[in-house]
Amino acid sequence: MEKLLVLMQTLREKCPWDQKQTPQSLTRYAIEEAYEVEDAVTQGNVDEIRNELGDLLLQIVFQSQMYQEQGAFNFNDVVETLIEKLNRRHPHVFQAEQFEKLSGDDVAALWKNIKQQEKQGKAQSLLDEVKHGPAIVQAEQIQKVAAKIGFDFATTQDAMAKFDEEWDELQQAMASQNTAHIEAEFGDCLFSLINVGRKLGLSGEMALLQTNRKFRRRFAYIETTAQQQAKHLEQLSLEEMDLLWNAAKKLEQ
Repeated sequence: MEKLLVLMQTLREKCPWDQKQTPQSLTRYAIEEAYEVEDAVTQGNVDEIRNELGDLLLQIVFQSQMYQEQGAFNFNDVVETLIEKLNRRHPHVFQAEQFEKLSGDDVAALWKNIKQQEKQGKAQSLLDEVKHGPAIVQAEQIQKVAAKIGFDFATTQDAMAKFDEEWDELQQAMASQNTAHIEAEFGDCLFSLINVGRKLGLSGEMALLQTNRKFRRRFAYIETTAQQQAKHLEQLSLEEMDLLWNAAKKLEQ
């Protein structure tokens, strides 16, 4: 671990790309690496799991190094904070004599209770229960929490009308050519469309994953066909690729 920390410090001192990074610029890589860990574990390839866990660890070390440079904290502080938290949240392990044997459900309830105690004195919101994660999943959870207190559209048609409104606003933003405005309105469109899916009883995350898999299948057909014709993909015109795409669709019907 010490070798890795020294290596990270050296990279920050001597690598132009690493020097340019900020905590904000790296967060997307941490998210990507977490997804790659999940994929490797799902695939069950031990070598890939080890590799992806290393990539995820790099993000933690990288962030810690940047905050150390700011004088905020270092990697050892991160580790010590984690150790303190694990000790605090496992009294049934480290003060076992004070607890009768607990079931898995009991432990989960105890963990939740301790987390609530840690939050005492801090400003809290109903949305605090929404966990960080994929943006689509967060949006769905935010909408569900809001719906619990009646802050929701009465019907799917009402949610769809809101999407239409946001779509119009996106087109207006595009006409303004203001990138920040366009991004904001695009986000509003996504949030509204996810809300339509929720009203229909659909998971936006699952629906998009299904579409991603479908796109991969059809794109693979284009690649395979091009290979069989001894062509590179770049040699195919858009019209030719569209024809192959439609052929792939027909095979699925």
